[in-house]
Amino acid sequence: MASHKEPVAVIGLGRFGTALALELARGGTEVLAVDSRPDIVQRLSGQLGQIVVADSTDPDALREIGIGDFNRAVVAIGNDLEASILTTALLAELEIRDIWAKAVSRQQASILERVGAHHVVFPEQDMGERIAHLVSGRLLDWVELDPQWVFAKTKPPKELVGVPLGESGLRKKHHVTVVSVKPENQTSYSHAGYETVLSYGAEIVIAGRPADVERFVELQ
Repeated sequence: MASHKEPVAVIGLGRFGTALALELARGGTEVLAVDSRPDIVQRLSGQLGQIVVADSTDPDALREIGIGDFNRAVVAIGNDLEASILTTALLAELEIRDIWAKAVSRQQASILERVGAHHVVFPEQDMGERIAHLVSGRLLDWVELDPQWVFAKTKPPKELVGVPLGESGLRKKHHVTVVSVKPENQTSYSHAGYETVLSYGAEIVIAGRPADVERFVELQ
């Protein structure tokens, strides 16, 4: 299994690619950052240890910078559809084991998957959906693991307060699970179990399908 510290190549240094590369580097992951624009590379050269100017649609250029030595790579090119697809296809030809690619549309995502991307992400869409849930006022946080499963942080509704979770019928009635709880005036979360009793001031993390989670939150 790959270590989380295994080096990562990030290709495309727009806002998403730059933020990703910097965050990986801050976390101690070795990053090779790649962009075809010399001005972008120059601007970031003091913040990233390995950063190069290269045309990722040129197979010779990719080989020259040693992309084939990486097991993980992120194609953070979103708006240039042709470059995004060709870069992803070339990484697949080089047998990169774990290819992540940014997409701005479902059509682009479908093509990226067909040419070799193992994971496709929609940064702008995902962030917009997350913020929309937070702005609604009832959620403290929302994390989508995939389109059919989310974690959400919220306050417990009245019907759960003062009742052991094992006696609440929560899963049967609402199809969600309380996975952790931070009691009022506490600073950390702990696992929620059948004997856990919630208070009004607690924060809870629930898991379930998006529609079920949204309906549950409306109980507040």
